Amino acid sequence: MRRAAVPGMMGATAGRDSGKGAWDVRLTILGGGGFRVPLVYGALLTDRGEGRVTEVVLHDLDADRLHAVSRVLAEQAAGTPDAPRVSTTTDLDEALGGADFVFSAIRVGGLSGRADDERIALAEGVLGQETVGAGGIAYGLRTVPVATDIARRVARLAPDAWVINFTNPAGLVTEAMSRHLGDRVIGICDSPVGLGRRLARVLGADPREAFVDYVGLNHLGWVRGLRVAGRDELPRLLADPALLGSFEEGRLFGPDWLRSLGAIPNEYLHYYYFNRETVRAYQEAERTRGAFLRDQQARFYEEALRPDVSALDAWDRTRAEREATYMSENRETAGAGEREAEDLSGGYEKVALALMRAIARDERTTLILNVRNSGTLPTLDADAVVEVPCMVDANGAHPLATDPLPAHAAGLVGAVKAVEREVLSAAESASRATAVKAFALHPLVDSVNVAGRLTDGYIAAHPGLAYLK
Repeated sequence: MRRAAVPGMMGATAGRDSGKGAWDVRLTILGGGGFRVPLVYGALLTDRGEGRVTEVVLHDLDADRLHAVSRVLAEQAAGTPDAPRVSTTTDLDEALGGADFVFSAIRVGGLSGRADDERIALAEGVLGQETVGAGGIAYGLRTVPVATDIARRVARLAPDAWVINFTNPAGLVTEAMSRHLGDRVIGICDSPVGLGRRLARVLGADPREAFVDYVGLNHLGWVRGLRVAGRDELPRLLADPALLGSFEEGRLFGPDWLRSLGAIPNEYLHYYYFNRETVRAYQEAERTRGAFLRDQQARFYEEALRPDVSALDAWDRTRAEREATYMSENRETAGAGEREAEDLSGGYEKVALALMRAIARDERTTLILNVRNSGTLPTLDADAVVEVPCMVDANGAHPLATDPLPAHAAGLVGAVKAVEREVLSAAESASRATAVKAFALHPLVDSVNVAGRLTDGYIAAHPGLAYLK
C-alpha cells in the first residue's frame, strides 16, 4: 500500500527518495493508529532545533484507526510552522524503509485481547494485568513472535535505525528484539519518570536537576536515592511521615512499608506487595481495566472518524478520563484517593523525544531506560534487559554503574527475569510445556495446575497463541 498523506500536513514529498536534507530525521511509528500517538506528535511539535524529526510515518494494520489518529495530528499541527510531515501506510516494509528511528507501540490482539487476558486470569484467582503476572505472560507469548519479526525486518531494511520500544511488556519485548538488533533497541517507560518527578516535587527539588537512583526491571524497580547537588535527599523523605504520605506511592504503599523497604517502589510493585487485596478488587470491579479501555477507545475512534467532530477535542476528553482512572482499583484498595493533576500529563513521549535528541544531536543526557545489563547488575547476565539510569549520546544508551540490589529485591528480579526467559524460550520453540513453566514459575501464580489451565485458556482465546503445541 502506498503511503497516504494526511490532508493539510504533507507538503512536498520528503525523505531519502527526494533528497533528504542532512538534518532531516524520519520517525516511523509502529502502532501508528494507537491512542497515545498524539502524545508523541505533540512532543515533536515542541522541538525546533537542528536534527529534529521532520517526517513521521504511521504504520498500523487498521486503516480506520490510522485515519482517526491522522485527523487528531492534523488538528494538533494547525498553526505550527514546519510541523513534521505525516504519512500513513499499512505496509510494514514500506514503513521501515529509510527510517532513522522506529518507535514500536504495537498491541498484538488489541484491547479485546487485553480484556481476555484479565478475565481468564481472574477466573483462576490470579492477577491478569497486562505486564505483571499471568496477563503479562500471555501478552508476552503472543507479542514476542511479532516483535521478533519486526526486529529482523529492521535489521534488513533499516540497519542504521534506532528502535525505541514502548510495546508491553516493555522489558521482555526489548530483550526479544535485542537478540537481533543488539544495543540499537532501547526500551522506554513513563513509570520511573513519573515516580522521580513526584519525589523531586515533594522534596522541593527541580526534577531536571535531580539524579534518580532507580534500578530493577520494567515495572519492577525501586528508587534507592535521589541526589540533588550531590546530596541524597531520600533519607530526609523516609524520615518524614507527613512527606511520605503526601504523594501517590506514599499513599499507595503506606509510609510504614516504605520505611521498612528503605526505598520507594515503582507503583507496579503494589501488585506484588498487596496481591491478595488487588486481585479481590479486580474481581469485584464492574469491568476490568482492559474492558474499560476497549469500550472507551471504541467510542473514541467512532467519534474521531465523524467529519462534523473535532478529533482533537474527542481525544483530549478521552485521554483525561483514561489518565484519571489509571490503577484506580489499586488506589481504592489502599485508600490513596484521586490522582494529582500533575500526574495526568503522561511522560513517556518526553522520554522518547529526549532519547531521540540525544542520539541524533549527540546531546549527552541521563535517562532511565530498558537496556542490556552489560554487568550493571551482577546477579544477571550481560544480555538481560534491565531498567536503570543510562548516559545517552550519539552511540546509544550506556547503563551507569549501580550498587547491588538488596536481597529481597534481587530475589524478585531474578525470579521474574527467569520467567521472561521462559517466555522467550516458549516463543522460540513453540512449546506449550515451556509456556506452562513460565506461568508456574511466576511469583504471582501459585500452582502448576493453575499454570496449565491458564495456558490452555489463553490458547483457546487467542488465535495468536495457536503456535504453542
